[in-house]
Amino acid sequence: MQVDLTVEQEAFIQQAIASGRYRSAEDAVLDAMARWEESERAHLELVTALDEAESDLTTGRYSDYTNETLLDLAAELKSEARQSRRGERS
Repeated sequence: MQVDLTVEQEAFIQQAIASGRYRSAEDAVLDAMARWEESERAHLELVTALDEAESDLTTGRYSDYTNETLLDLAAELKSEARQSRRGERS
C-alpha cells in the first residue's frame, strides 16, 4: 500500500525522526496506526456500553437511588472495589 502524505505531515514525521522520537517514517506511521486502533477500540467499547445502558433503561433494569439510599450505594461500591483489589493481589 502506498500513502501520499501532505508536505506538512512529512515535515512532522521528519521532525520526529530528527528529535530521536522515531527511527524511521515507517516507525512513526506504525505508531500512529497503533494509536488509531486503540482509539477505535475504546470508542467501540464506549458505544457498546451506552447501547447496553440504553437497553437497561428501556427495559427497566436499573435502580433508582434517593438521598436515603445513596449511603447504601456508596457502601456497596466500596465493598466491590475492595473485593476487586483483593482479587488483583492474588
